[in-house]
Amino acid sequence: MYLSRLIAVLIAWSVLPLAAAAQTPEQERFIKANILAVFYHELGHAVIDVENLPIYGQEEDAADVFSIFMIDALYEEELARDLAFDTAQGFRAEKEFDGQTDAVENWSGVHGLSEQRFYNSVCIFYGANRAMRGSFADELGLPDARAETCAEEYEQANHSWGAVLDDLIARGEGKSLRFDGQGLGSRAAELLAHEVAYLNSVLQLSAPITVVVEPCDDANAYYHTGDRLIQFCEEFETYFEDMARWLL
Repeated sequence: MYLSRLIAVLIAWSVLPLAAAAQTPEQERFIKANILAVFYHELGHAVIDVENLPIYGQEEDAADVFSIFMIDALYEEELARDLAFDTAQGFRAEKEFDGQTDAVENWSGVHGLSEQRFYNSVCIFYGANRAMRGSFADELGLPDARAETCAEEYEQANHSWGAVLDDLIARGEGKSLRFDGQGLGSRAAELLAHEVAYLNSVLQLSAPITVVVEPCDDANAYYHTGDRLIQFCEEFETYFEDMARWLL
């Protein structure tokens, strides 16, 4: 599955045009990685909903774990490392980048603080394969004290999300995810349309989920429980473009 997954992703990414204000390859990789990670986060909420999963703690934390777990589980090693690195960098840069736009990190919000989300994602990805990912942890500055717990943190994630993913894959090919076609032509829409098609080829959910990319006056993404809808805001793509130019 890893080899076919790598080929499918590289083909999908290669046919997506660069934005009018052309990014460097590093910036383009960063933008696409963060779009995918956000999608997986919202898909985590969707899976929790339609599979009626119990959550012990904050659901946003569980969705973060699902996102990095999917990157590790579905991608060949080199591409998985690139995706994990860029999405972690997105969390790390978020606080300082948003400070330039007068945004204030919300201590009362349901999401963890951006620096916590950064270290959590680095730790779980590193813990999944410590023998091969020591340089990954070192480059991102994972402290030794935290690194010692990462294998256990990954195993905890695998005990919960791994079992869920195994069940979804065991159901075989399905059409439980539906991309509604709106916004095609944008980077996010083209990328998520490919992602939906791939996921439908390898797994099946208990109820259909619709994925849409549309303007919503907010650089964000949402899972709407009642409608069973993943909404990726077009403004989020612009946000990642701006962050990429600022960071890279």
